[in-house]
Amino acid sequence: MEGEILKSFTILTDSSCDLPASMAEEMQLEVLPLTVYVEEDHYRNYLDGREIGFHEFYQRLQTAKNVKTSAVNQAQFLEIMEPLVAAGNDVLYLGFSSGLSGTCNAGALAAAELREKYPERKIYVVDTLCASLGQGLLVYLCWQQQRAGKSIEEVRDYAEATKLHLCHWFTVDDLMFLKRGGRVSAATAIVGSMLSIKPVMHVDNDGHLIKVDIARGRKASIRALAAEMEKRGTDLAGQHIFISHGDCEDDANYLAKLIREKFAVKDITINYVGPVIGAHSGPDTLALFFLGTER
Repeated sequence: MEGEILKSFTILTDSSCDLPASMAEEMQLEVLPLTVYVEEDHYRNYLDGREIGFHEFYQRLQTAKNVKTSAVNQAQFLEIMEPLVAAGNDVLYLGFSSGLSGTCNAGALAAAELREKYPERKIYVVDTLCASLGQGLLVYLCWQQQRAGKSIEEVRDYAEATKLHLCHWFTVDDLMFLKRGGRVSAATAIVGSMLSIKPVMHVDNDGHLIKVDIARGRKASIRALAAEMEKRGTDLAGQHIFISHGDCEDDANYLAKLIREKFAVKDITINYVGPVIGAHSGPDTLALFFLGTER
């Protein structure tokens, strides 16, 4: 990413995009943080980890009994959106999947309120139905469209047309975190842990986490992610691929190596699964994001 960006409108997203802070800054994004609660403490999920570092968060997650998260509310959206709109900016909000959070709905309510107050401004909301660096990848692709000179309506329409081609495939090492979040049953979690069974999951067209398959052992589950990419991916060598991880950078690098060798991919961005999503998926989550024929 290089060269001066001429911003014709502001792209707003939330911290569930899990983009590297340096990339978000270069893209001139406005990013609203969601909040994670760990025991008695709460932290806003800033992309630069200023309130809690990513490694520290995952260390605490290993032993914490009470971890929960909260969405961005309408008032918080208004705090960041209204100054932008009042200063003459049009705003495109690309929001965390409504299948996983109420954040996008709160953004839509704030946008509706501001449209009434500032009828001359364009304020659009896209429910990306994406999460983590899947959301981040869609934001990145929309930024590329913006940088190419596309209008806010064209970028909004691009986001809507592209979001269901944004494939999210991931695996976790410890089923107990998915059990805690109600994603798998207690029996499945216990038996799976005993037999070293690793779920292979994706985010479906409704923006929900769905278990698709199982693999025996960690390496097999990582190879399964690459296999899904081979099945669904389009023009993989020409894509910028995103990988996020729950404090398991070696596994992320192993997956990146597989992808480079198998598909001749040149551009790969690796970053942490942030605390808000990591609170539900757990340590050692590994996720792969790419464009494909379908999710």
